[in-house]
Amino acid sequence: MKQGLSLRVSQHLALTPQLQQSIRLLQLSTLELGQEIQQMLDENPFLEVQGDDAPEEFGIATSDARAQDDGESESAYEPAPAAEATSSTPASEPEGEPEEAPSWEGDGTTETVADDGEWGGDAPAARRDTGDEEVDATDLARGSESLPSWLHRQALSLRLSETDRMALRFLIESLNDDGYLEDSLEELARGLAPDDLEQQEELQHRFTVALRLLQSLDPPGVGARNLAECLMLQLRAMQDTSPGNAVCPIAIKVCQQPIDLLAKRDVRRLAQLCGGSDAEVKSAIALITRLEPKPGRRFIDVERNIVVPDVIVTQVGRGPRMNFRVQLNPDVMPRLRVHDVYAGALKAHRGEGHQALQQRLQEARWFIKNIQQRFDTILRVSSAIVERQRNFFIHGELAMRPLVLREIADELGLHESTISRVTTAKYMATPFGTFELKYFFGSALGTETGGNASSTAVRALIRQFVAAENANKPLSDSQISELLKEQGIECARRTVAKYREALRIAPANLRKAL
Repeated sequence: MKQGLSLRVSQHLALTPQLQQSIRLLQLSTLELGQEIQQMLDENPFLEVQGDDAPEEFGIATSDARAQDDGESESAYEPAPAAEATSSTPASEPEGEPEEAPSWEGDGTTETVADDGEWGGDAPAARRDTGDEEVDATDLARGSESLPSWLHRQALSLRLSETDRMALRFLIESLNDDGYLEDSLEELARGLAPDDLEQQEELQHRFTVALRLLQSLDPPGVGARNLAECLMLQLRAMQDTSPGNAVCPIAIKVCQQPIDLLAKRDVRRLAQLCGGSDAEVKSAIALITRLEPKPGRRFIDVERNIVVPDVIVTQVGRGPRMNFRVQLNPDVMPRLRVHDVYAGALKAHRGEGHQALQQRLQEARWFIKNIQQRFDTILRVSSAIVERQRNFFIHGELAMRPLVLREIADELGLHESTISRVTTAKYMATPFGTFELKYFFGSALGTETGGNASSTAVRALIRQFVAAENANKPLSDSQISELLKEQGIECARRTVAKYREALRIAPANLRKAL
């Protein structure tokens, strides 16, 4: 073996801690960002949230003035002014050439800078409107009663023994959000008494009695183990309230058959199995389609389904002077600042552990700066999207133009992966509703004139065609493809089927009226 020395030149990308944090914060959703901020507040004593009684000196509205007064501020937030249109989106430096990024250790100083003030100071604190004129949907959701609470309240009116009451309570707490009992009674009994077979049999008997009581409560269908049982419970409740309804018995028989026959609307096969005519089976299926497949749907907490937009787009002016204002939602912007008292104490005392505390102070400063950079990037990307999709904000989704991530990346000088992170789980409130930023990107389909049509606009056309179709003769995928060709859009049948499934539209045979 011969030893020797060799010289080799190579390139590699080194991600500093602050750059890694910036990338991670950029891809977080609003909810995840809140959790990240809360974790940082718990871990770093130099970071704090501005209180409601603190003076608001460094809010977004005054950030430009601060930047002019103090050009050396490290993290003065300078977003595009909220009142400006998207055409004034500031240019940015390429992401691939970042400035020299300092490490967490800082520059050796502990002095507070202008950056140490709070950020997002003009974001109002959470409040509840107590007036009667405007009622927030979130407040309504908070005030709604949950399904278990509703069932427990009904159970109080039943005269039950203590054992049966506890068994019923256990089953109520075992329901899922849709009102179904997912676990079998045997599994529930085995979970309470895993080693005692005799006790398992006793518990199973108690649960059987409690299940009948549970299924008699409101809403009808609650406590079912599957969809067929849920539908039959509702039909039997309907039969009890309307004994003269001749459709309920045949509808119950239909639900007792394999559920896939009902899903396919196989009228002929169901008529043979149920011993009824085709007309009776059609009436039964029509009745079943009006039932509620998820009894607990109306009790689900609406607040969990509320989407809080990161960006708000509003219309400014009318006619030829119409423009759109793009601004960050102040409700999602954190109000963070460096703790001045702790930072000043660290500057005055340079005892044991000074270096570690100094690093935590610098970490707090970089965290605030990365939060600012995150929202600034979201605002820039959103402004570019609004500028490219201006027709959408005027005419709606039918006017959506093809757009890919590369176009926005090239315009802003950012990497395509950065645009992908920004547009994931970030939402924009528009005059036509709230949409994820990814919604505004779509592939291009060729047209007869040689132009391109956005796949989003094509899906909107398909939804429009289906909404206007004859229920007795629904449009097939081939017919929809022909209608698109009449509009000058080349779209194959398989592509139509893919878009229809993405829109959760049933095929033609399931949309046909009975």
